[in-house]
Amino acid sequence: MSHITTHVLDSALGRPAEGVPVQLESEQGDLLDYAVTDADGRITEIGPPSLPARVYRLVFDVGSYFEATGQKGFYPRIVIDFDLADEDAHYHVPVLLSPWAYSTYRGS
Repeated sequence: MSHITTHVLDSALGRPAEGVPVQLESEQGDLLDYAVTDADGRITEIGPPSLPARVYRLVFDVGSYFEATGQKGFYPRIVIDFDLADEDAHYHVPVLLSPWAYSTYRGS
């Protein structure tokens, strides 16, 4: 499993958000990896098994997801910067999504 994982749930439709493209970037915006959420809305492999402690960014292309599901969304992308402070810990960054709002938290 990757050091970083994510899960996107579409709270408006009440189901996992399949097909959301996600980029893992450095804080400076350098692309480190790219993946797409699976049928369960999850990405279990993005980035290497371990990363050095520093700030990273996940960029969720939710605009393409909304288009594919026939929804009109307000946010074309969600950008989440987070501090990977513990090199030995697993970082799970879930997103709860609707066309007009989103929320995130440090998951387990």
